[in-house]
Amino acid sequence: MSIAPAEQQTSEPDVVEAVDTPWITLVWNDPVNLMSYVTWVFQTHFGYPKQQAEKLMMDVHLKGRAVVAHGPKEQMEADTEALQGYGLWATFQKDA
Repeated sequence: MSIAPAEQQTSEPDVVEAVDTPWITLVWNDPVNLMSYVTWVFQTHFGYPKQQAEKLMMDVHLKGRAVVAHGPKEQMEADTEALQGYGLWATFQKDA
């Protein structure tokens, strides 16, 4: 009597790979930088028109923070480092 070898089951794990959610760069309010300077940084670094840069600056000033960019993690890291180089308090995180 011969015994047939057991069939190998090759099933893939039930893992759902999450698409890399977009990342965001945040600028936080600080007691150091002038509002005009923050506006200038947003215009200079991101190329935002003055009106949009001022709106973001006011969000930082009044709400304590503003999302100034969104995109892939690597770009948000680069933007965060650049903003910190300008002396702003900036962080990046996954978008909720």
